[in-house]
Amino acid sequence: MRMNPDSPMKSGSVIPPGTVCLEDYERLAREVLPHDVYEYLASGCADDLTLASNRSSFDRWQILPRMLTDCTQGSTELTLLGEKFRHPILLAPVAHQGLVHPDAELATAEAAAIMEAGMIASTLSSVPMEGIANQLQSNKWFQLYFQKDRNGTLDLIRRAEVCGFSALIVTVDVPVNGVRNRVQRSGFRLPEEGSAANLSNQSAPEPIVLEPHESIIFQGLMREAPTWQDIEWLKSQTDMPILLKGILHPADAVRCQELGLQGIVVSNHGGRSLDTVPSTMAMLPLVREAVGKEFPVLLDGGIRRGADVFKALALGADAVLIGRPQVFALAVAGALGVAHMLKLLRDELEITMALAGCPSLARIGREALFDATSYSNELSMRKV
Repeated sequence: MRMNPDSPMKSGSVIPPGTVCLEDYERLAREVLPHDVYEYLASGCADDLTLASNRSSFDRWQILPRMLTDCTQGSTELTLLGEKFRHPILLAPVAHQGLVHPDAELATAEAAAIMEAGMIASTLSSVPMEGIANQLQSNKWFQLYFQKDRNGTLDLIRRAEVCGFSALIVTVDVPVNGVRNRVQRSGFRLPEEGSAANLSNQSAPEPIVLEPHESIIFQGLMREAPTWQDIEWLKSQTDMPILLKGILHPADAVRCQELGLQGIVVSNHGGRSLDTVPSTMAMLPLVREAVGKEFPVLLDGGIRRGADVFKALALGADAVLIGRPQVFALAVAGALGVAHMLKLLRDELEITMALAGCPSLARIGREALFDATSYSNELSMRKV
């Protein structure tokens, strides 16, 4: 890990005084990390419009509490894909965690185990999936990027099966990287060695030879992008439940359902894929309506408070994934930081549920939210 030479802090295992919310960890990580690494982690793509929208879309919804509810038997427990979870807050797959802490994903997995949080290990982890799996006693899923040939993809699947990962989360929204201008301006480059430990045994791909009239994007990079046919092939290769991550359009969600997949993650890759796509919270109710009540739907993007988790559950998510905050906490205080970050979110969610009069996840529904935007529009119309 490279530290910011101008930072008075040291990354390790001490939570700085006054760290009381997730935004504190982001602010502190900016002080700890070199500028280029921070920009790589924190930025979206192009003009960061979707990145900003992921956060601001939560503000549309206000919580409408009910009073005098008995919450003494309250719980955040749930069942996903037949597995029991202590709470609906999972650690999203975040690549290259060795950039921010020497213990990388091993520290994150330690925190997940302590806090009984599900963790999704990334294909692009800095340490091998086997080490992550050994560290986890809590629910563990594996995030899959399709490789350039099916043998490479199968190798990852078989290793994940042997490691005891119980589901595959297949990321489908970045067949090519978005235009990440902040990263470009910072001069960030991934280290040549050690940035993706799971791929160290993969054979070097054959170089793509293009004709002068062909596009490096369409005939080049997209030549290797997965299609729906590849998802059908994947389904035939494993008995692990498969969820597609990066679904925004309700029609794509329905197609996942029709293919017999076990769920989806409503995601726009944290605003890092295509700028100006809708926020995940904007699309969540439409996706839930399209697939019905029983199909597992998870969500990521912009969650920074327990109240955000509550709002996502109220609009139809079964659980949420936490991305950037885990690496910010990891950079600041290692495993202890990630555990503390998860505890802050869990405590905030439980406080929100208690004050809203929703003692169980099943009690959190659309009726617990108030649409501030529609209310404002209604008032404006009345004035006219």
